Amino acid sequence: MNARTEPAEAGPSATARPPLVRELLLVVGLFLVYKFGRQLATGHTTEAYRNAGHVWDWERTLHLPGEGSVQSLLLHGDTLARLANTYYATVHFPATVALLVWLYLKRPAHYVWARRVLAALTGAALVLHLVFPLAPPRMLAAAGLVDTAKVYGPSVYGPPQTDTLSNQFAAMPSLHFGWALMVAIGLIVATRSRLRWLWLLHPLVTLVVVVGTANHYWMDAIVATALLGIALAVLQPPKRTAITAGRAQEKLAPAEPEETVLVGAGR
Repeated sequence: MNARTEPAEAGPSATARPPLVRELLLVVGLFLVYKFGRQLATGHTTEAYRNAGHVWDWERTLHLPGEGSVQSLLLHGDTLARLANTYYATVHFPATVALLVWLYLKRPAHYVWARRVLAALTGAALVLHLVFPLAPPRMLAAAGLVDTAKVYGPSVYGPPQTDTLSNQFAAMPSLHFGWALMVAIGLIVATRSRLRWLWLLHPLVTLVVVVGTANHYWMDAIVATALLGIALAVLQPPKRTAITAGRAQEKLAPAEPEETVLVGAGR
């Protein structure tokens, strides 16, 4: 008998990991383009406040729940408000970066897909920020909401007139929520654990935080979800296989054993 091994078929899951330096430059470049683009949208104060009034009226016409109903939950004590502000300030970027790093190391095919989806979502958001500047509800007097970051801290924004690091009139869509939802979807698609659906708690908590801290309207999250849905429809994830889902697969598969023929066995 001859013991032989044959290489297993290479599937779409065997995607080569992209060069690290190129990916770092690409991600940093996209981030800088986004930050520069947000700065182009600053200064449209009058239009941003006018659009805020329109969004507030649209939400009431659609009978969406008031953002104040969520904020009231956070204002029962200083601790909840500070936790929400801290979550808003510290989780957004690290969670997204952690997703990309983990996918790059463990699921290269899913990494390329997730990076493309995030780039498409962010690019679409940038265009909308340019054409539809929007003041957040914490700046809208008609909303009657508290700027929890200013009152309870910590805050990532300075006064809008002197804040040169961010565009505070770029509320729609909410990339805090859009990126959080993509983090959850990326981990759900790339893994097989029965508990993977718990990752949806991240966008759920993010939604409560961005609305409760008066940084975003409900409509900001709805628009972010729609843009992400379009990106996901156009950019399909890699097919699920044993490797892409994280299950070990043998590189060499044993061949069928050959039948031994003994000369003269029929005599």
